[in-house]
Amino acid sequence: MVRQIQVQGVFAENTYLFIDDHSRSGFIIDPGAQAGVIYDAVVRGGFTIEKILLTHGHFDHFGAAELLREKFVAPIYIYTPDARYLSDTRLNLSGPAGVPMTVAHYEEVYDGEVIRLKANNSFSLKVIATPGHTPGSVTYWSEGEGVAFVGDTLYEHGPGLTHFPGGDRGLLEQSVVNRILTLPADTMLYSGHSSPVTVATERRLLMGE
Repeated sequence: MVRQIQVQGVFAENTYLFIDDHSRSGFIIDPGAQAGVIYDAVVRGGFTIEKILLTHGHFDHFGAAELLREKFVAPIYIYTPDARYLSDTRLNLSGPAGVPMTVAHYEEVYDGEVIRLKANNSFSLKVIATPGHTPGSVTYWSEGEGVAFVGDTLYEHGPGLTHFPGGDRGLLEQSVVNRILTLPADTMLYSGHSSPVTVATERRLLMGE
């Protein structure tokens, strides 16, 4: 099950709960702001949060992560190339936005790693490196559930932005074409700042298929 929670900090952002229907355990993906709103949604749903996953290191995707880590005793995960963003307010954009913030406690993941639930080992997300928006942007893909959380790599109207520190348009386009649009056509893509869209729809939009 996917629950989308739109949170509002400096920017509006989509936070996701990805929950196993059987164990009622799961992940929080990109808790950008309003930790209390996210916490209440988890409690109301009767869910157990095992892990907090970040698609990349920009503050509007991690602003509530530390508080939720403490509340749920759930580790925060980020792909290695973006780990330095969590301690650098220039790179993570919180300094220029006037709300400097960092994350001190996190664990690093690698491309191809499969992150599993303890409550149900078959419920998992695969880490797919999709650099371009930032060097360490990733997509978290569940083949079994037919969903992928793409962060700011891809929106319903096309690829994400690359004018921030570390952004690379060429890399982003390669990530979209070679790593996201090659997922099964019916995979639902959940982004940080737009509505969900299928891989098939994005292929038609971007590649004319």
